[in-house]
Amino acid sequence: MGLKNLGGCEHRILPDMIEIGSFIGLAAMTQSEITIKDVSYDNLGQIPGVFKKLGIKLERKGDDIYIPSQDNYEIDSYIDGSILTISDAPWPGFTPDLLSIILVVATQAKGSVLIHQKMFESRLFFTDKLIDMGAQIILCDPHRANVIGLNRKSPLRGITMTSPDIRAGVSLLIAALSAEGKSVIKNIEQIDRGYQDIELRLNNLGADIKRI
Repeated sequence: MGLKNLGGCEHRILPDMIEIGSFIGLAAMTQSEITIKDVSYDNLGQIPGVFKKLGIKLERKGDDIYIPSQDNYEIDSYIDGSILTISDAPWPGFTPDLLSIILVVATQAKGSVLIHQKMFESRLFFTDKLIDMGAQIILCDPHRANVIGLNRKSPLRGITMTSPDIRAGVSLLIAALSAEGKSVIKNIEQIDRGYQDIELRLNNLGADIKRI
């Protein structure tokens, strides 16, 4: 039932869980030690657990997430030895907006994982850029990609590429930061839609990014 007048209140907006997951992936790919502050951990759902399935060590410290520097991380497998599958689902399932981050992070893991994008069309077509960078990915169909982790034995290489959407764009940015050589990413307006001042914040962490 509606009211004639609304009263004031105080409300704290939750942090962006997609940004939090992106920074977890960034730390793993670049072998960086990062603390992500004020993550509202209890509201992250499956996100920490899915990254742990890739072998990424992360530790809750109060309401912060601490990710140590890791030389290697190993993907879990099922008890029968079959390949791990990570798929998206409506909340409280794993958010589809982090599947592209999971895919990129898996390229340098030890082991293999099947990424199954169930909720949206055409979100895996950015994998051709990762393949050009040296990743080993088999695109089974528009919704499924098998990622064969390189275990850092063959680093990605920098290329010129175009960001097709927000999530793929930041995934390519993470790949570029971990790659050898210079990368150029075009259509960065897509990244700007979801990540404010991303190059300034990453440069503060030690990245070398120039906006042209």
